Amino acid sequence: MPTIERDGVQVHYQVAGSGPAVLLTHGFSSALQAWDAQVEALSRDHQVITWDMRGHGLSASPEDPEAYSEEATAADMAAILDVCGVEQAAVGGLSLGGYMSLAFHLAHPDRVRALLLFDTGPGFRSDASREQWNETARRRGDRLDERGLDYLREGGEVRREWHVNGAAGLAHVARGMMTQRDGRVINSLPDIAVPTLVLVGANDEPYLAGADYMANKVPGAQKVVLADAGHSSNIDQPEAFNAAVRGFLAALP
Repeated sequence: MPTIERDGVQVHYQVAGSGPAVLLTHGFSSALQAWDAQVEALSRDHQVITWDMRGHGLSASPEDPEAYSEEATAADMAAILDVCGVEQAAVGGLSLGGYMSLAFHLAHPDRVRALLLFDTGPGFRSDASREQWNETARRRGDRLDERGLDYLREGGEVRREWHVNGAAGLAHVARGMMTQRDGRVINSLPDIAVPTLVLVGANDEPYLAGADYMANKVPGAQKVVLADAGHSSNIDQPEAFNAAVRGFLAALP
């Protein structure tokens, strides 16, 4: 089980295949297993790196709430690329993982060859909208504290059995990594200068507007809407999802 250690926190990752690197980050309450179908398809001609965000899967769940942040997540991603010997990768993720991919690009633009944004959003410019989102995230953390993993609704990219360290870390993730302090990420969209794929399931109604917004704001972004797919578009329609991603990667300069 390959891991890195950052400030005493063990972070689990996996690598498959060889070629240009792709770093994939899962969504909230998911784990790297959610990418199994993508690893199989993309590793034929790419080095595919998947990982468990802190608080998820086989990665550690530190007790300190301050250990869970956007900055810590971006630093984890950079450290994983370092240990894999990767200077630059196509960086992407689903939902929270997509937002963290945008945050990583903001922090380390020189390490991003392309962006892959799946069923995600860019955050909020409005303070009121951001606080509404944050309050929902904090309530989710409280419910995880109260009910443990039983609070998770299994299906799509969510499996309780993947989280070997229980729900405490996920509660910290909800109140830390999921909450947003400002509009830096959404405001960075017009400055993104790398090829960008925005993909969303046609039935993922909460994220359709965000996908439109990102596709319109990121210069030259490509947008794909997958029919008969919801929020877990990579699992709902894996063949169509993989075809879209492979086609995008194959066209990269």
